[in-house]
Amino acid sequence: MKNVAIVCGGDSGEFEISVKSAGVVKRNLDPQKYNAYIMVVSKKGWYCQLDDGSRIDIDKNDFSICVDGRKIVFDVAFNAVHGEPGENGPLSGYLELMGIPCTSSDLTTCALTFHKDFCKRVVQSYDVKVSPSILINKGDEYDAKQIIEELGLPLFVKPTRNGSSVGVSKVHNEEEFEPAVKKALDAGDQVMCEKFVSGREFGCGAMKIGRRMVVFPLTEIVPKNEFFDYEAKYTAGKSEEITPAEVDEALEIEIKATTAFLYEKLECKGFVRIDYIVNEGGVFFIEANIVPGMSEASIIPQQAKCFGLSLDKLFDLAITNALR
Repeated sequence: MKNVAIVCGGDSGEFEISVKSAGVVKRNLDPQKYNAYIMVVSKKGWYCQLDDGSRIDIDKNDFSICVDGRKIVFDVAFNAVHGEPGENGPLSGYLELMGIPCTSSDLTTCALTFHKDFCKRVVQSYDVKVSPSILINKGDEYDAKQIIEELGLPLFVKPTRNGSSVGVSKVHNEEEFEPAVKKALDAGDQVMCEKFVSGREFGCGAMKIGRRMVVFPLTEIVPKNEFFDYEAKYTAGKSEEITPAEVDEALEIEIKATTAFLYEKLECKGFVRIDYIVNEGGVFFIEANIVPGMSEASIIPQQAKCFGLSLDKLFDLAITNALR
Protein backbone atom coordinates (compact mmCIF):
# COMPACT_ATOMS: atom_id res chain seq x y z
CA MET A 1 0.00 0.00 0.00
CA LYS A 2 1.38 3.37 -1.03
CA ASN A 3 0.48 6.61 0.74
CA VAL A 4 -0.64 9.15 -1.85
CA ALA A 5 -0.95 12.87 -1.15
CA ILE A 6 -3.48 14.37 -3.58
CA VAL A 7 -2.42 17.99 -3.40
CA CYS A 8 -5.01 20.64 -4.29
CA GLY A 9 -6.19 24.16 -3.51
CA GLY A 10 -3.66 26.85 -4.32
CA ASP A 11 -3.79 30.62 -4.40
CA SER A 12 -5.62 31.43 -7.61
CA GLY A 13 -9.15 31.71 -8.92
CA GLU A 14 -8.94 27.98 -9.67
CA PHE A 15 -9.09 26.87 -6.01
CA GLU A 16 -12.54 25.27 -6.20
CA ILE A 17 -11.78 23.58 -9.53
CA SER A 18 -8.61 22.15 -8.02
CA VAL A 19 -10.45 20.75 -5.00
CA LYS A 20 -13.01 19.13 -7.32
CA SER A 21 -10.20 17.58 -9.36
CA ALA A 22 -8.68 16.15 -6.18
CA GLY A 23 -12.01 14.58 -5.25
CA VAL A 24 -12.24 12.89 -8.64
CA VAL A 25 -8.70 11.52 -8.27
CA LYS A 26 -9.39 10.14 -4.80
CA ARG A 27 -12.62 8.43 -5.88
CA ASN A 28 -10.81 6.72 -8.74
CA LEU A 29 -7.75 5.43 -6.89
CA ASP A 30 -7.82 1.76 -5.96
CA PRO A 31 -8.23 1.60 -2.13
CA GLN A 32 -6.64 -1.84 -2.17
CA LYS A 33 -3.50 -0.29 -3.62
CA TYR A 34 -3.36 3.28 -2.31
CA ASN A 35 -4.02 5.14 0.93
CA ALA A 36 -5.08 8.47 -0.55
CA TYR A 37 -5.34 11.74 1.36
CA ILE A 38 -6.55 15.11 0.08
CA MET A 39 -3.97 17.73 1.04
CA VAL A 40 -5.04 21.35 0.65
CA VAL A 41 -2.27 23.94 0.33
CA SER A 42 -2.66 27.71 0.13
CA LYS A 43 -1.35 30.88 1.75
CA LYS A 44 -4.22 30.56 4.23
CA GLY A 45 -2.89 27.26 5.54
CA TRP A 46 -1.87 23.69 4.74
CA TYR A 47 -4.15 20.93 5.94
CA CYS A 48 -5.41 17.44 5.19
CA GLN A 49 -9.14 17.22 4.53
CA LEU A 50 -10.41 13.94 5.98
CA ASP A 51 -13.47 12.07 4.72
CA ASP A 52 -15.53 13.14 7.74
CA GLY A 53 -14.90 16.81 6.97
CA SER A 54 -12.37 17.35 9.73
CA ARG A 55 -8.95 18.89 9.10
CA ILE A 56 -5.45 18.01 10.21
CA ASP A 57 -2.57 20.44 9.87
CA ILE A 58 0.27 19.41 7.59
CA ASP A 59 3.78 19.41 9.03
CA LYS A 60 5.67 21.44 6.41
CA ASN A 61 9.00 20.16 7.73
CA ASP A 62 8.47 16.83 5.96
CA PHE A 63 4.97 17.11 4.42
CA SER A 64 3.51 14.64 6.89
CA ILE A 65 0.32 14.40 8.93
CA CYS A 66 -0.56 12.75 12.21
CA VAL A 67 -3.78 10.68 12.26
CA ASP A 68 -4.93 9.04 15.51
CA GLY A 69 -1.44 9.39 16.94
CA ARG A 70 0.19 7.81 13.89
CA LYS A 71 2.55 9.78 11.67
CA ILE A 72 1.89 9.39 7.96
CA VAL A 73 4.53 10.21 5.39
CA PHE A 74 3.90 10.04 1.67
CA ASP A 75 5.38 7.86 -1.04
CA VAL A 76 4.14 10.05 -3.87
CA ALA A 77 2.25 13.29 -4.50
CA PHE A 78 -0.49 13.66 -7.09
CA ASN A 79 -0.42 17.31 -8.14
CA ALA A 80 -3.94 18.65 -8.69
CA VAL A 81 -3.17 22.31 -7.90
CA HIS A 82 -4.23 24.45 -10.86
CA GLY A 83 -2.45 27.80 -10.80
CA GLU A 84 -0.12 28.85 -7.99
CA PRO A 85 1.77 27.16 -6.33
CA GLY A 86 1.17 23.84 -8.12
CA GLU A 87 1.45 24.85 -11.74
CA ASN A 88 4.13 27.54 -11.56
CA GLY A 89 6.86 25.57 -9.80
CA PRO A 90 7.09 26.17 -6.01
CA LEU A 91 5.19 23.01 -5.08
CA SER A 92 7.36 20.88 -7.37
CA GLY A 93 10.50 22.40 -5.87
CA TYR A 94 9.26 21.81 -2.32
CA LEU A 95 8.34 18.19 -3.00
CA GLU A 96 11.72 17.62 -4.61
CA LEU A 97 13.42 18.98 -1.48
CA MET A 98 11.28 16.62 0.61
CA GLY A 99 12.27 13.69 -1.61
CA ILE A 100 8.65 12.99 -2.59
CA PRO A 101 8.06 11.96 -6.24
CA CYS A 102 5.37 13.99 -8.01
CA THR A 103 3.04 13.20 -10.91
CA SER A 104 3.66 16.54 -12.66
CA SER A 105 6.66 18.30 -14.17
CA ASP A 106 9.64 19.67 -12.26
CA LEU A 107 10.15 23.26 -11.10
CA THR A 108 11.83 24.53 -14.28
CA THR A 109 9.18 23.21 -16.65
CA CYS A 110 6.36 24.41 -14.38
CA ALA A 111 7.78 27.93 -14.16
CA LEU A 112 8.35 28.15 -17.91
CA THR A 113 5.02 26.78 -19.08
CA PHE A 114 3.02 28.80 -16.54
CA HIS A 115 4.41 32.06 -17.93
CA LYS A 116 2.44 32.32 -21.16
CA ASP A 117 4.77 34.77 -22.88
CA PHE A 118 8.04 33.05 -21.92
CA CYS A 119 6.63 29.71 -22.99
CA LYS A 120 5.49 31.06 -26.35
CA ARG A 121 8.94 32.47 -27.04
CA VAL A 122 10.63 29.15 -26.26
CA VAL A 123 8.09 27.26 -28.39
CA GLN A 124 8.62 29.75 -31.23
CA SER A 125 12.36 29.06 -31.08
CA TYR A 126 11.51 25.49 -32.18
CA ASP A 127 9.77 26.83 -35.31
CA VAL A 128 6.25 26.29 -33.97
CA LYS A 129 3.84 29.08 -34.92
CA VAL A 130 2.64 31.43 -32.16
CA SER A 131 0.58 34.62 -32.12
CA PRO A 132 2.50 37.93 -31.70
CA SER A 133 2.17 39.60 -28.29
CA ILE A 134 3.22 42.64 -26.25
CA LEU A 135 3.84 42.71 -22.48
CA ILE A 136 2.68 45.33 -19.97
CA ASN A 137 4.11 45.25 -16.44
CA LYS A 138 2.19 46.66 -13.48
CA GLY A 139 3.12 50.32 -13.12
CA ASP A 140 4.37 50.65 -16.71
CA GLU A 141 3.18 53.42 -18.98
CA TYR A 142 1.89 52.16 -22.30
CA ASP A 143 0.33 53.47 -25.48
CA ALA A 144 -2.96 51.68 -26.04
CA LYS A 145 -3.32 53.06 -29.57
CA GLN A 146 0.14 51.85 -30.55
CA ILE A 147 -0.50 48.37 -29.14
CA ILE A 148 -3.82 48.14 -30.96
CA GLU A 149 -2.24 49.40 -34.18
CA GLU A 150 0.51 46.79 -33.94
CA LEU A 151 -1.67 43.79 -32.99
CA GLY A 152 -4.97 44.76 -34.61
CA LEU A 153 -8.49 44.22 -33.34
CA PRO A 154 -9.89 42.15 -31.86
CA LEU A 155 -7.07 41.14 -29.52
CA PHE A 156 -6.74 39.25 -26.24
CA VAL A 157 -5.58 40.75 -22.97
CA LYS A 158 -4.59 38.19 -20.34
CA PRO A 159 -2.39 37.75 -17.25
CA THR A 160 0.91 36.13 -18.18
CA ARG A 161 0.70 33.83 -15.15
CA ASN A 162 -2.75 32.42 -14.55
CA GLY A 163 -5.00 29.61 -15.73
CA SER A 164 -8.60 28.71 -16.59
CA SER A 165 -8.88 32.03 -18.48
CA VAL A 166 -9.08 33.95 -15.19
CA GLY A 167 -8.61 37.66 -15.97
CA VAL A 168 -8.77 37.16 -19.75
CA SER A 169 -10.68 39.56 -22.02
CA LYS A 170 -11.30 39.77 -25.73
CA VAL A 171 -10.99 43.42 -26.76
CA HIS A 172 -13.01 44.65 -29.75
CA ASN A 173 -12.34 48.40 -29.62
CA GLU A 174 -10.11 50.97 -27.96
CA GLU A 175 -12.69 51.72 -25.23
CA GLU A 176 -12.49 48.12 -24.00
CA PHE A 177 -8.69 48.07 -23.78
CA GLU A 178 -8.09 49.91 -20.48
CA PRO A 179 -10.73 47.94 -18.51
CA ALA A 180 -9.29 44.71 -19.92
CA VAL A 181 -5.77 45.64 -18.77
CA LYS A 182 -7.08 46.50 -15.29
CA LYS A 183 -8.95 43.18 -15.10
CA ALA A 184 -5.82 41.26 -16.08
CA LEU A 185 -3.64 43.18 -13.59
CA ASP A 186 -6.12 42.34 -10.85
CA ALA A 187 -5.23 38.69 -11.54
CA GLY A 188 -1.46 39.19 -11.85
CA ASP A 189 1.36 41.71 -12.07
CA GLN A 190 2.02 41.36 -15.79
CA VAL A 191 -0.27 41.45 -18.81
CA MET A 192 0.10 39.95 -22.27
CA CYS A 193 -1.68 41.62 -25.15
CA GLU A 194 -1.97 38.99 -27.87
CA LYS A 195 -2.97 39.19 -31.50
CA PHE A 196 -6.24 37.39 -32.17
CA VAL A 197 -5.91 34.31 -34.37
CA SER A 198 -9.19 33.01 -35.71
CA GLY A 199 -9.73 29.36 -36.45
CA ARG A 200 -10.66 26.02 -34.89
CA GLU A 201 -9.42 25.31 -31.38
CA PHE A 202 -8.00 21.93 -30.39
CA GLY A 203 -6.64 20.37 -27.22
CA CYS A 204 -4.19 17.49 -27.42
CA GLY A 205 -3.24 15.44 -24.37
CA ALA A 206 -0.08 13.39 -23.95
CA MET A 207 1.80 11.46 -21.29
CA LYS A 208 4.73 9.10 -20.91
CA ILE A 209 4.03 5.53 -19.87
CA GLY A 210 7.46 4.31 -18.93
CA ARG A 211 9.55 5.41 -21.89
CA ARG A 212 6.66 5.20 -24.32
CA MET A 213 5.03 8.42 -25.46
CA VAL A 214 1.23 8.26 -25.64
CA VAL A 215 -0.69 10.98 -27.45
CA PHE A 216 -4.43 10.98 -26.83
CA PRO A 217 -7.19 11.61 -29.38
CA LEU A 218 -7.76 15.28 -30.23
CA THR A 219 -10.57 17.34 -28.78
CA GLU A 220 -12.11 20.21 -30.72
CA ILE A 221 -13.31 22.96 -28.41
CA VAL A 222 -16.33 24.91 -29.63
CA PRO A 223 -17.27 27.53 -27.00
CA LYS A 224 -20.75 29.03 -27.05
CA ASN A 225 -19.32 32.16 -25.46
CA GLU A 226 -17.13 34.37 -27.58
CA PHE A 227 -14.06 32.41 -26.52
CA PHE A 228 -13.19 29.51 -24.20
CA ASP A 229 -13.41 31.59 -21.02
CA TYR A 230 -13.86 30.49 -17.39
CA GLU A 231 -17.63 30.19 -17.76
CA ALA A 232 -17.34 28.18 -20.98
CA LYS A 233 -14.81 25.85 -19.35
CA TYR A 234 -16.74 25.08 -16.20
CA THR A 235 -20.44 25.66 -16.93
CA ALA A 236 -22.43 22.82 -18.46
CA GLY A 237 -23.75 23.67 -21.90
CA LYS A 238 -21.42 26.64 -22.44
CA SER A 239 -19.08 24.76 -24.74
CA GLU A 240 -19.02 21.72 -26.96
CA GLU A 241 -15.99 19.48 -26.68
CA ILE A 242 -15.83 16.97 -29.50
CA THR A 243 -13.67 13.93 -28.79
CA PRO A 244 -12.35 12.54 -31.03
CA ALA A 245 -12.25 15.68 -33.16
CA GLU A 246 -13.40 15.46 -36.74
CA VAL A 247 -10.22 16.36 -38.62
CA ASP A 248 -8.43 15.10 -41.68
CA GLU A 249 -5.56 12.70 -41.12
CA ALA A 250 -2.79 15.11 -42.12
CA LEU A 251 -3.91 17.75 -39.60
CA GLU A 252 -4.35 15.17 -36.86
CA ILE A 253 -0.83 13.86 -37.44
CA GLU A 254 0.62 17.40 -37.41
CA ILE A 255 -1.04 18.36 -34.12
CA LYS A 256 -0.12 15.09 -32.43
CA ALA A 257 3.46 15.23 -33.69
CA THR A 258 3.80 18.83 -32.50
CA THR A 259 2.45 17.84 -29.09
CA ALA A 260 4.89 14.94 -28.73
CA PHE A 261 7.74 17.17 -29.89
CA LEU A 262 6.91 19.97 -27.43
CA TYR A 263 6.36 17.50 -24.58
CA GLU A 264 9.98 16.39 -25.00
CA LYS A 265 11.46 19.84 -25.67
CA LEU A 266 9.70 21.42 -22.66
CA GLU A 267 10.78 18.40 -20.56
CA CYS A 268 7.23 17.67 -19.40
CA LYS A 269 6.26 14.85 -17.07
CA GLY A 270 2.91 13.27 -16.28
CA PHE A 271 -0.11 14.08 -18.38
CA VAL A 272 -0.14 17.38 -20.20
CA ARG A 273 -2.59 19.12 -22.51
CA ILE A 274 -1.39 21.48 -25.25
CA ASP A 275 -3.88 23.78 -26.96
CA TYR A 276 -3.80 25.09 -30.52
CA ILE A 277 -5.66 27.30 -32.97
CA VAL A 278 -5.72 26.00 -36.54
CA ASN A 279 -6.50 28.03 -39.66
CA GLU A 280 -5.30 28.36 -43.22
CA GLY A 281 -2.02 29.78 -41.88
CA GLY A 282 -1.19 26.60 -40.02
CA VAL A 283 -1.18 25.25 -36.46
CA PHE A 284 -0.66 27.95 -33.79
CA PHE A 285 0.43 27.07 -30.25
CA ILE A 286 -1.74 28.68 -27.53
CA GLU A 287 -0.45 27.24 -24.27
CA ALA A 288 0.69 24.14 -22.40
CA ASN A 289 -1.37 22.96 -19.43
CA ILE A 290 0.88 20.83 -17.25
CA VAL A 291 -1.71 20.37 -14.48
CA PRO A 292 -4.90 20.02 -16.56
CA GLY A 293 -8.33 19.65 -15.01
CA MET A 294 -9.24 16.19 -13.75
CA SER A 295 -13.01 16.46 -13.28
CA GLU A 296 -15.18 13.96 -15.15
CA ALA A 297 -15.99 16.69 -17.69
CA SER A 298 -12.38 17.81 -18.20
CA ILE A 299 -10.67 17.31 -21.53
CA ILE A 300 -7.90 14.88 -20.53
CA PRO A 301 -10.35 12.40 -18.93
CA GLN A 302 -12.51 12.64 -22.09
CA GLN A 303 -9.49 11.90 -24.28
CA ALA A 304 -8.25 9.07 -22.06
CA LYS A 305 -11.69 7.44 -22.15
CA CYS A 306 -11.72 7.68 -25.95
CA PHE A 307 -8.23 6.16 -25.96
CA GLY A 308 -9.48 3.25 -23.86
CA LEU A 309 -8.13 4.34 -20.48
CA SER A 310 -10.53 4.60 -17.55
CA LEU A 311 -9.87 7.28 -14.94
CA ASP A 312 -8.67 4.73 -12.41
CA LYS A 313 -6.16 3.37 -14.92
CA LEU A 314 -5.08 6.86 -16.01
CA PHE A 315 -4.38 7.96 -12.44
CA ASP A 316 -2.71 4.67 -11.59
CA LEU A 317 -0.36 5.09 -14.55
CA ALA A 318 0.48 8.65 -13.46
CA ILE A 319 1.39 7.46 -9.95
CA THR A 320 3.32 4.44 -11.25
CA ASN A 321 5.33 6.70 -13.55
CA ALA A 322 6.14 9.09 -10.70
CA LEU A 323 7.25 6.25 -8.45
CA ARG A 324 9.33 4.75 -11.23
